[in-house]
Amino acid sequence: MDGLIIIIISLCLVFLALSLRSFYNYFLSRERLKEQIREKTYVYNAFEKKITRREKIVTKMLQFADDYSSIGQRINFFSENQDVKKKLMQAGYPYQLTVERFQGLKIFLLIIGLIFGGFSLLLRLPFAQVSVIIYPLLGYMGALLWLNKKAKQRQGELSFQLPDFLDTMSVTLQAGVGLDQALRDIVPYFDGPVKDEFGRFIQETDVGVPRADAYRSLLERNDSKEFQMLIKSLIQGERLGVPISKTFKNQAEEMRKIKKEKIKEEAAKASPKVTLITTFIVMPSALILIGGLMAINIFNNNSNLFNLFK
Repeated sequence: MDGLIIIIISLCLVFLALSLRSFYNYFLSRERLKEQIREKTYVYNAFEKKITRREKIVTKMLQFADDYSSIGQRINFFSENQDVKKKLMQAGYPYQLTVERFQGLKIFLLIIGLIFGGFSLLLRLPFAQVSVIIYPLLGYMGALLWLNKKAKQRQGELSFQLPDFLDTMSVTLQAGVGLDQALRDIVPYFDGPVKDEFGRFIQETDVGVPRADAYRSLLERNDSKEFQMLIKSLIQGERLGVPISKTFKNQAEEMRKIKKEKIKEEAAKASPKVTLITTFIVMPSALILIGGLMAINIFNNNSNLFNLFK
């Protein structure tokens, strides 16, 4: 009887190993087939935005916020749909967020904050009564502040990249290349908002959108002063017949001047901050250290302060 049991167990293990081997071969064949299909059907798009694995994971997690979108659109304090849409456009729709999903996200974070506040109240943590109110508010307002920060960062990055982009465009246009072809040749070599915005501009003109409407869409999606100045100059130059290469060159020089002024302004703002830190942090710490050494010296009946270090 024991021998029969051993034979049955051995056969089970053998069949399990064969099934695992077959499944592994099937998995490899499937991946190979997927790769072949991808290679044959893939269409290269130079303006396609690359999505990292982190962005894919966060996008999957943010899908849970869709269940609260209807509630979020009703509870719209500081987050009207038009304002949210504008901020999402300026931020470049991070993590594929839509207006409805973001409205649900703030409610989802509010509920998470309420749950943490309830746990802190049950565990009787310090300030638990206040945390029941503070945590939900932090979740709700944190989503709004995060979106405003993303929009501001992206618009700042757009202004930062423009001078180099304009210099490259100016050289290409002076060589006799047309505007549309120059954009197609140069934009793929840039990353970030410059590639996204001008890539979308090219795609819109390719599908038949009038150039004036495409320019207007660029102005609506971005509030960067430098970018607004560039697009308005292009519109005006196209109306007046000014050479586009000259427009790009003048705008690049003007933006570099503005960039230098901003750096000087930031440097001027840094000096008071350093003085503030020195006055309220470094100086009191030094005084407390000296006072502590003097107190130790007095209690130890030392006539010389430097005897403490001997």
